[in-house]
Amino acid sequence: MDKVLLNTVNICRISARNFGNHNKKFVYKNGVKYDNVFYYPRHSDHQDPSFVPSKLFMVRRIGPYKGIPYWEKRIIRDLGLSQSQNEIAVVKNTPDMNSLLWKVKHLIKITPITFPHGEPTEEDINYTYLKRNGECIVAKEIKVEENRLQATDEFVKDQKRLDNETLKRDSRMKWLNPW
Repeated sequence: MDKVLLNTVNICRISARNFGNHNKKFVYKNGVKYDNVFYYPRHSDHQDPSFVPSKLFMVRRIGPYKGIPYWEKRIIRDLGLSQSQNEIAVVKNTPDMNSLLWKVKHLIKITPITFPHGEPTEEDINYTYLKRNGECIVAKEIKVEENRLQATDEFVKDQKRLDNETLKRDSRMKWLNPW
């Protein structure tokens, strides 16, 4: 009787061992191959929306620098984000850079950079501004007005103006002789 029970257990093990192993090529037949990745849409007539990836990423550190492993510190330091959390790094959207960013994804915030007014050229470098939401604004209308320059020069050269040193000296004298 014990032999019959042992044989039954062995047969159950053998039959249950191969359960669940299947070849995805034959089970999922409607796959679409993008490079080396197969994508299986829910419906056969499903079309992906057109999407153009960003060329640049704005990377900001949100996690702590202290207490992380040396390999993550090395990546953060190479990106130039080791000093303070307010710093940003602009990096290219390449596979090598994406693999580095993936390793420290829990420590950084990645924002794609968009160009609503077109990409800047070399002449536009002085007129570009990068917002916190990733918009790179090119404002060519920024011009220096002569009357504002003259007003600034007059303000700086004015003898009656209370500059920083005069304010410090006056405050110190009032502190030492309050009456």
